[in-house]
Amino acid sequence: MKKSFDSLIIFNLMDSVRRTLSLAKRGLRNQLTKRPLCISFEITHSCNAKCKHCHLHGPVEEERASPEKLGEICKELSPVVAQASGGEPMLRKDLEQIIQAWKVPNKAPFIVVTTNATLLTRDRYQNLRAAGVDEFSISLDYPDDRHDEFRGVPGLFQKIENLIQELDSQKDKAISLCCVIQSDNFRLLPQMAELANKWDVRINLSAYTNLRTHDNSYMLSEDDLEEFKEIIPVLLEMQKKHKKIRTPKDVLWKMVKYFEQGFIPRCRTGEKFFNVNPDGTISPCGLIITDYKTKEEFIEDFCKNNSCVYCYTSLRANTERPFLSVAKEHLRFILAN
Repeated sequence: MKKSFDSLIIFNLMDSVRRTLSLAKRGLRNQLTKRPLCISFEITHSCNAKCKHCHLHGPVEEERASPEKLGEICKELSPVVAQASGGEPMLRKDLEQIIQAWKVPNKAPFIVVTTNATLLTRDRYQNLRAAGVDEFSISLDYPDDRHDEFRGVPGLFQKIENLIQELDSQKDKAISLCCVIQSDNFRLLPQMAELANKWDVRINLSAYTNLRTHDNSYMLSEDDLEEFKEIIPVLLEMQKKHKKIRTPKDVLWKMVKYFEQGFIPRCRTGEKFFNVNPDGTISPCGLIITDYKTKEEFIEDFCKNNSCVYCYTSLRANTERPFLSVAKEHLRFILAN
Protein backbone atom coordinates (compact mmCIF):
# COMPACT_ATOMS: atom_id res chain seq x y z
CA MET A 1 0.00 0.00 0.00
CA LYS A 2 2.81 2.40 0.92
CA LYS A 3 4.67 1.51 -2.28
CA SER A 4 1.58 2.33 -4.33
CA PHE A 5 1.15 5.64 -2.49
CA ASP A 6 4.81 6.55 -3.04
CA SER A 7 4.47 5.75 -6.75
CA LEU A 8 1.47 8.07 -6.98
CA ILE A 9 3.46 10.90 -5.37
CA ILE A 10 6.34 10.37 -7.83
CA PHE A 11 3.91 10.23 -10.78
CA ASN A 12 2.23 13.50 -9.75
CA LEU A 13 5.60 15.16 -9.21
CA MET A 14 6.74 14.16 -12.69
CA ASP A 15 3.54 15.61 -14.17
CA SER A 16 4.17 18.85 -12.29
CA VAL A 17 7.76 19.04 -13.58
CA ARG A 18 6.65 18.39 -17.16
CA ARG A 19 4.01 21.12 -16.88
CA THR A 20 6.46 23.60 -15.37
CA LEU A 21 9.00 22.97 -18.13
CA SER A 22 6.32 23.35 -20.81
CA LEU A 23 5.15 26.69 -19.40
CA ALA A 24 8.73 27.94 -19.06
CA LYS A 25 9.61 26.87 -22.59
CA ARG A 26 6.55 28.56 -24.08
CA GLY A 27 7.15 31.69 -22.03
CA LEU A 28 10.72 31.97 -23.30
CA ARG A 29 9.67 31.30 -26.89
CA ASN A 30 6.87 33.88 -26.75
CA GLN A 31 9.21 36.43 -25.21
CA LEU A 32 11.82 35.95 -27.94
CA THR A 33 9.28 35.94 -30.77
CA LYS A 34 7.12 38.76 -29.35
CA ARG A 35 4.07 36.55 -28.96
CA PRO A 36 1.62 37.21 -26.12
CA LEU A 37 2.18 35.79 -22.66
CA CYS A 38 -1.53 36.00 -21.81
CA ILE A 39 -4.67 36.06 -23.91
CA SER A 40 -7.99 36.91 -22.30
CA PHE A 41 -10.85 35.16 -24.07
CA GLU A 42 -13.94 37.26 -23.32
CA ILE A 43 -16.23 34.36 -24.14
CA THR A 44 -19.34 36.46 -23.47
CA HIS A 45 -20.06 40.15 -22.91
CA SER A 46 -23.22 39.28 -20.97
CA CYS A 47 -23.06 39.75 -17.21
CA ASN A 48 -25.36 39.08 -14.27
CA ALA A 49 -23.85 41.79 -12.04
CA LYS A 50 -24.01 45.60 -12.15
CA CYS A 51 -20.55 46.63 -10.98
CA LYS A 52 -20.19 50.38 -10.59
CA HIS A 53 -16.79 50.47 -12.30
CA CYS A 54 -17.87 48.45 -15.34
CA HIS A 55 -19.96 49.05 -18.46
CA LEU A 56 -21.04 45.44 -19.01
CA HIS A 57 -24.46 44.91 -17.41
CA GLY A 58 -27.16 42.41 -18.29
CA PRO A 59 -27.63 40.06 -21.26
CA VAL A 60 -26.05 40.87 -24.63
CA GLU A 61 -27.10 39.59 -28.04
CA GLU A 62 -23.88 38.34 -29.57
CA GLU A 63 -22.42 35.77 -31.87
CA ARG A 64 -20.45 33.18 -29.92
CA ALA A 65 -17.67 31.01 -31.25
CA SER A 66 -18.01 27.31 -30.48
CA PRO A 67 -15.71 25.56 -28.00
CA GLU A 68 -14.01 23.87 -30.96
CA LYS A 69 -13.36 27.23 -32.66
CA LEU A 70 -12.02 28.77 -29.44
CA GLY A 71 -9.79 25.73 -29.04
CA GLU A 72 -8.38 26.24 -32.54
CA ILE A 73 -7.74 29.93 -31.83
CA CYS A 74 -5.97 29.15 -28.56
CA LYS A 75 -3.80 26.53 -30.24
CA GLU A 76 -2.88 28.93 -33.05
CA LEU A 77 -2.10 31.89 -30.74
CA SER A 78 -0.30 29.63 -28.23
CA PRO A 79 -0.33 31.79 -25.06
CA VAL A 80 1.37 30.86 -21.81
CA VAL A 81 -1.83 31.79 -19.94
CA ALA A 82 -5.35 31.44 -21.39
CA GLN A 83 -7.96 33.33 -19.42
CA ALA A 84 -11.72 32.80 -19.72
CA SER A 85 -13.33 36.12 -18.88
CA GLY A 86 -16.26 38.34 -19.81
CA GLY A 87 -18.77 39.67 -18.91
CA GLU A 88 -19.36 36.67 -16.71
CA PRO A 89 -17.86 33.56 -18.35
CA MET A 90 -19.86 31.15 -16.22
CA LEU A 91 -23.03 32.27 -17.99
CA ARG A 92 -21.85 30.06 -20.84
CA LYS A 93 -23.17 26.56 -20.24
CA ASP A 94 -20.45 25.18 -22.51
CA LEU A 95 -17.62 26.60 -20.39
CA GLU A 96 -16.40 23.11 -19.47
CA GLN A 97 -16.18 22.23 -23.18
CA ILE A 98 -14.22 25.44 -23.88
CA ILE A 99 -11.73 24.59 -21.12
CA GLN A 100 -11.37 21.04 -22.46
CA ALA A 101 -10.64 22.47 -25.92
CA TRP A 102 -7.77 24.53 -24.46
CA LYS A 103 -6.36 21.90 -22.13
CA VAL A 104 -3.24 19.97 -23.11
CA PRO A 105 -2.26 17.46 -20.38
CA ASN A 106 0.96 18.45 -18.58
CA LYS A 107 1.60 21.30 -21.02
CA ALA A 108 0.84 25.00 -21.51
CA PRO A 109 -1.38 26.95 -21.38
CA PHE A 110 -2.11 27.69 -17.73
CA ILE A 111 -5.92 28.15 -17.65
CA VAL A 112 -7.67 30.79 -15.51
CA VAL A 113 -11.38 31.54 -15.16
CA THR A 114 -12.11 35.12 -14.08
CA THR A 115 -15.51 35.26 -12.40
CA ASN A 116 -17.73 37.24 -10.03
CA ALA A 117 -18.57 33.82 -8.45
CA THR A 118 -22.34 34.28 -8.52
CA LEU A 119 -22.65 30.95 -10.35
CA LEU A 120 -19.64 29.19 -8.85
CA THR A 121 -20.87 26.31 -6.71
CA ARG A 122 -18.70 23.57 -5.26
CA ASP A 123 -19.97 21.14 -7.92
CA ARG A 124 -19.25 23.59 -10.77
CA TYR A 125 -15.83 24.27 -9.27
CA GLN A 126 -15.01 20.56 -9.24
CA ASN A 127 -16.36 20.01 -12.77
CA LEU A 128 -14.31 22.89 -14.16
CA ARG A 129 -11.20 21.72 -12.32
CA ALA A 130 -11.68 18.28 -13.85
CA ALA A 131 -12.07 19.93 -17.27
CA GLY A 132 -8.68 21.64 -16.86
CA VAL A 133 -9.01 24.93 -14.96
CA ASP A 134 -5.80 25.74 -13.07
CA GLU A 135 -7.11 28.74 -11.15
CA PHE A 136 -10.30 30.71 -10.49
CA SER A 137 -9.78 34.46 -10.16
CA ILE A 138 -12.71 35.78 -8.09
CA SER A 139 -13.45 39.51 -8.11
CA LEU A 140 -13.63 40.94 -4.60
CA ASP A 141 -13.23 44.66 -3.90
CA TYR A 142 -14.27 44.95 -0.23
CA PRO A 143 -13.65 42.68 2.77
CA ASP A 144 -17.35 42.58 3.73
CA ASP A 145 -20.86 43.00 2.37
CA ARG A 146 -20.03 46.43 0.89
CA HIS A 147 -18.99 44.23 -2.02
CA ASP A 148 -22.66 43.27 -2.55
CA GLU A 149 -23.82 46.84 -3.02
CA PHE A 150 -20.91 47.73 -5.33
CA ARG A 151 -21.48 44.69 -7.53
CA GLY A 152 -25.27 44.92 -7.43
CA VAL A 153 -25.67 41.34 -6.16
CA PRO A 154 -27.19 40.94 -2.65
CA GLY A 155 -25.47 38.28 -0.55
CA LEU A 156 -22.50 37.91 -2.91
CA PHE A 157 -19.77 38.38 -0.28
CA GLN A 158 -21.29 35.71 1.95
CA LYS A 159 -21.66 33.35 -1.00
CA ILE A 160 -17.96 33.74 -1.82
CA GLU A 161 -16.96 33.21 1.80
CA ASN A 162 -19.18 30.13 2.09
CA LEU A 163 -17.74 28.61 -1.08
CA ILE A 164 -14.15 29.12 0.04
CA GLN A 165 -14.93 27.65 3.46
CA GLU A 166 -16.57 24.64 1.78
CA LEU A 167 -13.29 24.09 -0.06
CA ASP A 168 -11.21 24.37 3.11
CA SER A 169 -11.35 20.64 3.63
CA GLN A 170 -9.93 20.04 0.17
CA LYS A 171 -6.22 19.96 -0.43
CA ASP A 172 -6.85 21.55 -3.81
CA LYS A 173 -8.11 25.14 -3.45
CA ALA A 174 -7.20 26.87 -6.72
CA ILE A 175 -8.58 30.32 -5.99
CA SER A 176 -7.18 33.83 -6.03
CA LEU A 177 -9.03 37.06 -5.28
CA CYS A 178 -8.79 39.99 -7.67
CA CYS A 179 -9.25 43.45 -6.15
CA VAL A 180 -9.46 46.66 -8.22
CA ILE A 181 -7.74 49.48 -6.32
CA GLN A 182 -9.86 52.61 -6.29
CA SER A 183 -10.45 55.72 -4.20
CA ASP A 184 -13.04 54.17 -1.87
CA ASN A 185 -11.24 50.90 -1.06
CA PHE A 186 -7.46 51.45 -1.13
CA ARG A 187 -7.38 52.02 2.64
CA LEU A 188 -8.91 48.55 3.04
CA LEU A 189 -6.13 46.74 1.18
CA PRO A 190 -4.41 45.44 4.36
CA GLN A 191 -7.80 44.07 5.48
CA MET A 192 -8.25 42.45 2.08
CA ALA A 193 -4.82 40.83 2.41
CA GLU A 194 -5.67 39.60 5.89
CA LEU A 195 -8.90 38.14 4.55
CA ALA A 196 -6.98 36.30 1.83
CA ASN A 197 -4.66 34.91 4.50
CA LYS A 198 -7.62 33.85 6.66
CA TRP A 199 -9.26 32.12 3.70
CA ASP A 200 -5.91 30.63 2.62
CA VAL A 201 -6.15 32.00 -0.92
CA ARG A 202 -4.02 34.43 -2.90
CA ILE A 203 -4.95 38.01 -3.79
CA ASN A 204 -4.00 40.02 -6.87
CA LEU A 205 -4.34 43.82 -7.08
CA SER A 206 -5.26 45.82 -10.18
CA ALA A 207 -5.44 49.59 -10.73
CA TYR A 208 -8.79 51.19 -11.58
CA THR A 209 -9.17 52.78 -15.00
CA ASN A 210 -11.89 55.19 -16.16
CA LEU A 211 -11.90 53.75 -19.70
CA ARG A 212 -14.98 51.62 -18.97
CA THR A 213 -17.33 54.22 -17.49
CA HIS A 214 -15.43 57.55 -17.81
CA ASP A 215 -15.96 58.05 -14.07
CA ASN A 216 -12.92 59.76 -12.56
CA SER A 217 -14.22 59.63 -8.99
CA TYR A 218 -12.62 56.21 -8.40
CA MET A 219 -9.16 57.41 -9.44
CA LEU A 220 -6.84 58.10 -6.48
CA SER A 221 -6.41 61.82 -5.76
CA GLU A 222 -3.15 63.52 -4.77
CA ASP A 223 -4.09 63.22 -1.09
CA ASP A 224 -5.11 59.59 -1.56
CA LEU A 225 -1.73 58.84 -3.10
CA GLU A 226 0.14 60.04 -0.02
CA GLU A 227 -1.83 57.50 2.03
CA PHE A 228 -1.41 54.81 -0.63
CA LYS A 229 2.37 55.26 -0.50
CA GLU A 230 2.23 54.50 3.23
CA ILE A 231 0.08 51.41 2.66
CA ILE A 232 2.39 49.80 0.08
CA PRO A 233 5.18 48.97 2.60
CA VAL A 234 2.53 47.42 4.86
CA LEU A 235 1.37 45.23 1.96
CA LEU A 236 4.93 44.27 1.09
CA GLU A 237 5.58 43.20 4.66
CA MET A 238 2.39 41.12 4.62
CA GLN A 239 3.47 39.67 1.28
CA LYS A 240 6.77 38.58 2.78
CA LYS A 241 5.10 37.13 5.88
CA HIS A 242 2.08 35.31 4.43
CA LYS A 243 2.97 34.93 0.73
CA LYS A 244 -0.66 35.54 -0.25
CA ILE A 245 -0.30 38.82 -2.19
CA ARG A 246 0.46 38.01 -5.83
CA THR A 247 1.11 41.60 -6.98
CA PRO A 248 4.87 42.24 -7.27
CA LYS A 249 6.63 45.13 -5.56
CA ASP A 250 7.50 46.87 -8.84
CA VAL A 251 3.88 46.77 -10.01
CA LEU A 252 2.61 48.25 -6.74
CA TRP A 253 5.00 51.19 -6.94
CA LYS A 254 4.28 51.72 -10.63
CA MET A 255 0.60 52.04 -9.71
CA VAL A 256 1.59 55.19 -7.80
CA LYS A 257 3.06 56.62 -10.99
CA TYR A 258 -0.06 55.61 -12.94
CA PHE A 259 -2.41 57.36 -10.52
CA GLU A 260 -0.11 60.42 -10.32
CA GLN A 261 0.08 60.84 -14.10
CA GLY A 262 -3.26 59.34 -15.09
CA PHE A 263 -1.46 57.20 -17.65
CA ILE A 264 1.36 54.72 -18.30
CA PRO A 265 3.02 55.04 -21.72
CA ARG A 266 3.74 52.37 -24.34
CA CYS A 267 0.91 49.88 -24.06
CA ARG A 268 2.19 46.58 -25.49
CA THR A 269 -1.06 44.93 -26.50
CA GLY A 270 -0.46 42.53 -29.36
CA GLU A 271 3.00 41.70 -28.07
CA LYS A 272 2.39 40.89 -24.38
CA PHE A 273 -1.38 40.38 -24.25
CA PHE A 274 -4.67 40.96 -26.05
CA ASN A 275 -8.30 39.85 -26.01
CA VAL A 276 -10.36 37.46 -28.09
CA ASN A 277 -14.03 38.44 -28.39
CA PRO A 278 -17.01 36.07 -27.96
CA ASP A 279 -17.21 35.57 -31.76
CA GLY A 280 -13.50 34.79 -32.06
CA THR A 281 -12.35 38.16 -33.41
CA ILE A 282 -9.56 40.16 -31.73
CA SER A 283 -9.59 43.28 -29.54
CA PRO A 284 -6.63 45.12 -27.99
CA CYS A 285 -8.15 44.64 -24.51
CA GLY A 286 -11.49 44.53 -22.72
CA LEU A 287 -11.61 48.34 -22.70
CA ILE A 288 -11.30 48.90 -26.46
CA ILE A 289 -13.47 46.54 -28.50
CA THR A 290 -12.57 45.89 -32.14
CA ASP A 291 -13.28 43.00 -34.52
CA TYR A 292 -10.02 42.12 -36.24
CA LYS A 293 -10.22 38.77 -38.00
CA THR A 294 -6.52 37.91 -37.70
CA LYS A 295 -3.63 38.74 -35.38
CA GLU A 296 -1.64 40.07 -38.34
CA GLU A 297 -4.40 42.53 -39.28
CA PHE A 298 -4.74 43.60 -35.62
CA ILE A 299 -1.01 44.27 -35.23
CA GLU A 300 -0.66 46.09 -38.54
CA ASP A 301 -3.74 48.30 -38.18
CA PHE A 302 -4.01 48.87 -34.41
CA CYS A 303 -0.79 48.03 -32.60
CA LYS A 304 1.53 50.00 -34.87
CA ASN A 305 -0.67 53.08 -34.35
CA ASN A 306 -1.67 52.50 -30.73
CA SER A 307 -1.51 55.67 -28.62
CA CYS A 308 -3.71 54.55 -25.69
CA VAL A 309 -1.99 54.96 -22.31
CA TYR A 310 -4.94 55.16 -19.91
CA CYS A 311 -4.86 51.90 -17.97
CA TYR A 312 -2.63 49.81 -15.76
CA THR A 313 -4.88 46.81 -15.28
CA SER A 314 -3.47 43.59 -13.88
CA LEU A 315 -3.40 41.94 -17.30
CA ARG A 316 -1.27 44.71 -18.73
CA ALA A 317 0.85 45.36 -15.64
CA ASN A 318 1.85 41.76 -15.03
CA THR A 319 2.65 40.91 -18.66
CA GLU A 320 4.67 44.07 -19.36
CA ARG A 321 7.15 43.43 -16.55
CA PRO A 322 10.72 42.28 -17.39
CA PHE A 323 10.63 38.67 -18.53
CA LEU A 324 12.99 37.25 -15.87
CA SER A 325 10.86 38.85 -13.14
CA VAL A 326 7.69 37.33 -14.61
CA ALA A 327 9.36 33.93 -15.06
CA LYS A 328 10.62 33.76 -11.47
CA GLU A 329 7.23 34.71 -10.06
CA HIS A 330 5.31 32.18 -12.15
CA LEU A 331 7.83 29.45 -11.41
CA ARG A 332 7.37 30.01 -7.67
CA PHE A 333 3.58 29.95 -8.13
CA ILE A 334 3.56 26.76 -10.21
CA LEU A 335 5.90 24.91 -7.86
CA ALA A 336 3.71 25.94 -4.90
CA ASN A 337 0.82 24.15 -6.57
